[in-house]
Amino acid sequence: MASNVVYLTEAGLQKLKDELDHLRSVERPAISAAIAEARDKGDLSENAEYDAAKEAQGMLEMRIAKLEDTVANARVIDESRIDTSTIQILNRVTLKNKNTGKVVEYTLVSENEANLKEGKLSIGTPIAKALLGHKKGDEVDVTVPSGVIRFEVIDISI
Repeated sequence: MASNVVYLTEAGLQKLKDELDHLRSVERPAISAAIAEARDKGDLSENAEYDAAKEAQGMLEMRIAKLEDTVANARVIDESRIDTSTIQILNRVTLKNKNTGKVVEYTLVSENEANLKEGKLSIGTPIAKALLGHKKGDEVDVTVPSGVIRFEVIDISI
C-alpha cells in the first residue's frame, strides 16, 4: 500500500486503533469460526456458505491492512499549536452562504475523521480545498457539481 502521511487528532487516532483492535479480536475469530463451520459441512466445491465466509474474510483482512497502514502513517496534530489567522486543518469555520444567507459551521478534518452529521468536513472536499488559507471576512467562491457557491468566512476557531 502507498505510505501517505495521515493527519489526525488524538481522538481520531484512538478511534481507529479501537476499530482495529475490535476487528482483530472479535471479527477475525468470528469469521474463522464461520469458515470452520462451513468446512465441516462437506464438499467445498459446492458450498456457498464456505465461499461467502471466505469472501467476508478477504474483505475483513483488507480492512485490517488498510487500518494498519493508516495507523502506521498517522501523525497526531497538536491542537494547541493550531493557528486561527487563516483556515487550515482542524479549524472550526463558520461560513455564511452569500446565495441563501444560511450560516453553517464545519470543522476541517482528515478524510478518516470526516462525518458530516457531526459537522466534520473532509479536507479533501471542494469546499475545504477552496477555504484553505483564507481569513476571517474573506469571500470564497466554491465550485461544486451544482455550480458556484460564494461563502463569507465569519469566524475561524479551534
